[in-house]
Amino acid sequence: MQKMRVRNHQVVLNRSVGGDAGIAFFLIIMGVFMFLPMYYVIIQSLKPLDELWMFPPRFYVQHPSFKNFSDLFTLLSDSWVPFSRYIFNTVFITAMGTFGNLLFSSLAAYAISKIPFPGRKGCFWIIQRSLMFTSTVTAIANFLTLSTFGLMDNLFAIIIPAWGSSMGLYLMKQFMDSSISDDVLESARLDGCSEFKTFWVIAMPMVKPAWLTLIIYSFQGLWNTGASQYIFSEQLKTLNYAISQITAGGIARAGASAAATVIMMIVPILVFVITQSNIIETMASSGMKD
Repeated sequence: MQKMRVRNHQVVLNRSVGGDAGIAFFLIIMGVFMFLPMYYVIIQSLKPLDELWMFPPRFYVQHPSFKNFSDLFTLLSDSWVPFSRYIFNTVFITAMGTFGNLLFSSLAAYAISKIPFPGRKGCFWIIQRSLMFTSTVTAIANFLTLSTFGLMDNLFAIIIPAWGSSMGLYLMKQFMDSSISDDVLESARLDGCSEFKTFWVIAMPMVKPAWLTLIIYSFQGLWNTGASQYIFSEQLKTLNYAISQITAGGIARAGASAAATVIMMIVPILVFVITQSNIIETMASSGMKD
């Protein structure tokens, strides 16, 4: 028996150790640079008034204190509308608006992407063109529509327009086009799945990166909702509006304003931190090839 000759192959690395170290160092520098605004906001909220107005501003605090936060809650407690009411309004608007935006955007995107029907291309053409119009441009049309249906001075005056966000629909439709194979959906239908079950059990798990991104996008927009031209009653105002009213008292309330900025910032950041690992993981593993 003849011996088989084995050729030794040398393993060639794409990057050297020095190259990897350089990339890691660059990413660390960029991460620190992007964290600086958040760090500065937190430091500002811990400064007493004498340090808060120092010039040039310092990136450290000599005498940290939580007095700014206590002053903020004291001012909020003195309001004739309970502080818990502002929190409830904000949480209700954010939760209902985000859920409805995700549900209706996903259903409409699935229909436009995977169900043939007359006028499908025309519908998507209209959706694309609607992205050019900002909320300022459509404010008058929304006002007339909501007043016609008797939704003025109602929390749903903010929630219902969020349900019809064309950005979420466009995002979900584009992702379904690229990530969901028609063969998989056809196999589910042949196995007896109803159209809604095919959408919920097959399609939605495959586009998890898209709807997680949509949740973050919608949550941040609704959480920061302030004074609205559709709501007039004080008891229906949001937390962002209440804080902006309290912290508009001039220099004496600058510390409370800094504390309020941290409070309004921390919730969207926590939502992003919790979901961003799932987005990265599903972006790397999703998608199918025929």
